[in-house]
Amino acid sequence: MSLYTAKEIMEIIPHRYPFLLIDTIEELEPGVRALGKKCVSVNEPFFQGHFPGNPVMPGVLLMEALAQTGAVAILSKPEFQGRTAFLAGIDKARFRRKVEPGDVLTLETVIIKEKGPMGMGKGVAKVNGEMAAEAVLTFAIG
Repeated sequence: MSLYTAKEIMEIIPHRYPFLLIDTIEELEPGVRALGKKCVSVNEPFFQGHFPGNPVMPGVLLMEALAQTGAVAILSKPEFQGRTAFLAGIDKARFRRKVEPGDVLTLETVIIKEKGPMGMGKGVAKVNGEMAAEAVLTFAIG
């Protein structure tokens, strides 16, 4: 059973369909880490153009899904509740495999540094335990 459903995630972060890219939060340590899931459907709007006849989830959206997962982790801290976490940087991004319709993404972001309203998180996206993407994400709390 999920810790948070999409409805509960929307109480923490401001993202809405079609840009809410996490379906559930399975594990959460506020301010430390979050583990989420995204069930990738052929009906995702981005598949209409990326790529017709060969649907692949765009890498930039994998980064966004990891950033949203990290936002749930950091915005779950009492002092940041009700605020917005903005993606301020992406470093060391690597893409290891395609993400296609039918895949279930496991998204884990661990907060590795926090100073005032700024911080960094290490994000890893996997499909069936196989690395799909990873990056170090910088965020700013607005």
